Amino acid sequence: MTNEFYDDLAQSLSQALDIAKGDAEPSRKFTHDVPDIKLVRAKTGLSQQQFSEKLNISPRTLQNWEQGTRNPTGAAITLMRLLDKNPELIMDA
Repeated sequence: MTNEFYDDLAQSLSQALDIAKGDAEPSRKFTHDVPDIKLVRAKTGLSQQQFSEKLNISPRTLQNWEQGTRNPTGAAITLMRLLDKNPELIMDA
């Protein structure tokens, strides 16, 4: 391992620890706009039970999303955006 590589790695780890402790702000943040899950489900015409079965998630997870106590992440956000624009897609699942 070269000294330059080690120095860069050590500096990155130090910065990550400062950010985790709240002593520093990250250089960039990534956010995802999450559509209104309850509205998306309403557009499909499905009950919570039916919608959660189609998505292969627990009804409790869906309830948490709809109530805003939890948010979908990653691919689930993309899926919700697609269903928001085209609710019929879920019928093919």
